[in-house]
Amino acid sequence: MGVLGFSLLVIWMLETVAAQPKTEPREVDAINKIIDHWNLRSKLNLSVDPCTPNATWAPDTANPRIACDCSDTVCHITHLKLYALDISGEIPQELFLLTELSDLAFGLNNFTGLVPAELGNLTKLLSLSVGSNNLQGTLPPQLGNLTSLQQLYIDSSGVSGPIPQELSNLKSLQILWASDNHFSGKIPEFMGTFTNLKVLRLEGTNLEGPIPSSFAALTKLEDLRISDLGPSDSSLDFLENLSSLSILSLRNCGIRGQIPDRLSSFPNLNFLDLSFNKLTGQIPASFKTFPSLQYLYLGSNNLDGDLPSDVITSSLVALNVVGTSINDVNLNNEKASSMLPCFQGNTECRTKASFSINSGGTAQAAVDGIKFDDDSEQLGAASFYTSTNNDGRISPSSLRYYGLGLENGVYRIELHFAEIQMLDDPTSWKALGRRVFDVYIQGVKVVQDFNILNEAGGSKRALIKTFEANVTNTVMDIHLLWAGKGTCCIPFQSTYGPLVSAIHVSQVTEFKDSSKSNKKRLGKILGITIGCAAGVLIICSVFYLWRAKREEGHMRIHSGKD
Repeated sequence: MGVLGFSLLVIWMLETVAAQPKTEPREVDAINKIIDHWNLRSKLNLSVDPCTPNATWAPDTANPRIACDCSDTVCHITHLKLYALDISGEIPQELFLLTELSDLAFGLNNFTGLVPAELGNLTKLLSLSVGSNNLQGTLPPQLGNLTSLQQLYIDSSGVSGPIPQELSNLKSLQILWASDNHFSGKIPEFMGTFTNLKVLRLEGTNLEGPIPSSFAALTKLEDLRISDLGPSDSSLDFLENLSSLSILSLRNCGIRGQIPDRLSSFPNLNFLDLSFNKLTGQIPASFKTFPSLQYLYLGSNNLDGDLPSDVITSSLVALNVVGTSINDVNLNNEKASSMLPCFQGNTECRTKASFSINSGGTAQAAVDGIKFDDDSEQLGAASFYTSTNNDGRISPSSLRYYGLGLENGVYRIELHFAEIQMLDDPTSWKALGRRVFDVYIQGVKVVQDFNILNEAGGSKRALIKTFEANVTNTVMDIHLLWAGKGTCCIPFQSTYGPLVSAIHVSQVTEFKDSSKSNKKRLGKILGITIGCAAGVLIICSVFYLWRAKREEGHMRIHSGKD
């Protein structure tokens, strides 16, 4: 190439660069002020135009991310992602000058203050994510202006109060995550008009039932999760035509009636959780031909009848009917069966006045001489949640210890806790993680919304909670139950559910009057994932809602009555 040719090439390159559209100046000023407001220069140093082609901050995988639309004579910022960057403080007003935004992702930070009403001015938004933050107050009614919005993530954001009626305008919504907030009032009837919804999560929200009958119109739903509704009873009639469902979790929603036969005809339904409700009748015979079903949780209902043998197929990964009157003649577990006489109050088993368990760990002796028995057995998928340092046993849903063969009397129960996963660094978004669960002893809720980290004053700090309870049928029942509250995925995916480090139970006084024997249905506890430690049955219920782990040839089955 001669000198003339080289010169022409340079001129062409300069003209090409000069012809490249520039970002609208007002947006350039706004994005720079946002970066400075949150001290992000070390992560996003805009020394050139924000919409420069092939910029390092433009790809889908970039974080922080700024992406633009330059189809016109001027570029506009359309995507802004600041995800899990330990940003704290309030949202600056300059953000609302980026009126061409279609995607705004602020999740997993430490934003404070109210949800800005000005978000309602960003009317071109298709996706808005402010989940896992430290916001306060109610959702502003101005969010109802976002009529193009398709995805809304406000889970664990800190918002509270009633859900505004103005949100009924969000007819384009396809995904709504709103779990783990402090809402009030009933589930809005208008949600039944969101006919484009594919995913709806309303777990641990403090909302009241019933589940609106208008939900029958949500025929595109693929993933529906609601839990722990207030006092009103609900029905399953709305499910009649929701045949696109693959995940259906309606846990502790006050549901009455029978399990619909129709569910077995849903071609993609692989996860069904209807536990902790008021269901009656039997498992439908149609469930014998339910090829898509992999996880079935029906525990703590008023169900009865036989467990159909054809329900237990090679495709079924987990089955839980604990706390029902279902006859489990088709299940067999020698370990649990050998303990059945003790579970039924057999007098020959009344040989103990105490027991101690090192939950999730090997046998150890405490400084006061108490020997804590081994509880290191891997309980199926629960082993995924067991600390490798033997610091506790964790279950993502339900963790239950039955002390068998105890002398009747008054007992002192010491539950030892230490938060081994959640962090308490106030400078990090990881400190937003909250493990919240309830504690039941002998069927009575003794602690609600228990947060180990808060009560212990930090992570990895020991805490002992002490209770007293009567044993009248030789059985002690200690139940730690996740009620849908708390975060799910901080500091990492699937970080939630009950955790206990050790249990020590000892008799305070003895009595021999068994006339007030506990009539609660205890019955048989059979299943592959039942552990035994010195006369203690341990049951971990595993719910695969965020992460599933399939083990070929291994089926986790829970069955029985409690």
